[in-house]
Amino acid sequence: MIKIEHLKKEYPNVTPLKDVSVEIRDGDVISVIGPSGTGKSTLLRCINLLEKPTEGHIWIDDVEITDRKCNINKIRQKMGMVFQSFNLFGHLTVIENIMLSPMDLKGVSRQEAYDRGMELLRMVGLAEKALNYPDELSGGQKQRIAIARTLAMDPDIILLDEPTSALDPTMVGEVQAVIRELAKTGKTMMIVTHEMNFARAISTRVFFMDEGGIYEDGTPEQIFEHPQRENTRRFIRRLKVLELSIESRDYDFLGMAGQISAYCNKNQITPRMANRIQLVFEEAMQNLLPALKEPRVQAVIEYAEQSESAEWTLRYGGERLDVTASSDELSLSVLRGMTQEIAYAWEDGAELPNALHLKIRNA
Repeated sequence: MIKIEHLKKEYPNVTPLKDVSVEIRDGDVISVIGPSGTGKSTLLRCINLLEKPTEGHIWIDDVEITDRKCNINKIRQKMGMVFQSFNLFGHLTVIENIMLSPMDLKGVSRQEAYDRGMELLRMVGLAEKALNYPDELSGGQKQRIAIARTLAMDPDIILLDEPTSALDPTMVGEVQAVIRELAKTGKTMMIVTHEMNFARAISTRVFFMDEGGIYEDGTPEQIFEHPQRENTRRFIRRLKVLELSIESRDYDFLGMAGQISAYCNKNQITPRMANRIQLVFEEAMQNLLPALKEPRVQAVIEYAEQSESAEWTLRYGGERLDVTASSDELSLSVLRGMTQEIAYAWEDGAELPNALHLKIRNA
């Protein structure tokens, strides 16, 4: 079991890990996902102390590896790490790369290391490459060799840091197939990946990382189908988001129109959909602002790349105010002509409890 308490990793200009506390059970297969720069790879490198944590504690099977007295080299024999860049020794053959660590670190005989190495090469489908050198292999083959080399130490824990990110798309499948088979062995695994379908298929557990820690932790079904937190939902559904704040009836209308236009251009939204996004916002604000005693509105547009759909959510304060029931019918008919759905909700206890959802008609 891996236990982490209040882990922090700070660099001079950035703090990717602010406070991570989690327990990883024996046999867990965990995919670590999230936006770039959220500390996914840093977390893996802290677990085997390739990066020294700034603060916090890590235990591997009840041994605190962050204790200065810990023999980390002994603990590392329980952990294997597969990197993006393979890290094979170019002057050694494939089989020699695999034999090296068991012989040097565990005192395994040359024959035993060779036999085990060939067994692993057969497992990853590359026994015929045993006498080749790394520069004679494709990227996918090199990564499969790197996995075999990791397994040669018979680790209890395997850490894989974006194992397919450096590969040509045509080679990704062959490496994923090996990792899928590896996941069935009962070993504890953590895999940093940007391949969402792969993460969903292989994992028993998913960490979504954001805001300096494990933002959401759950089963693949929970994370990919029913995310509980806002940033997870936006990431999984590949939502492009723009947030606007209106605090006056005389808000900078032209400035916000420019922000919306820039957002649409950046995300390559079709001109017709971009026009509807702009018009729905303008019409909704014209309906909403006159009805508010205090004109405080948070407006969020979410655009989903996969479905090419967009939705405005306008949150505002004050007493319960359903503008879909109180606005004049002519104004509402204009909004209905540009939307698939208009829905009002009251979110009791929220800072801005009124919420108006406007799902824009797909252009």
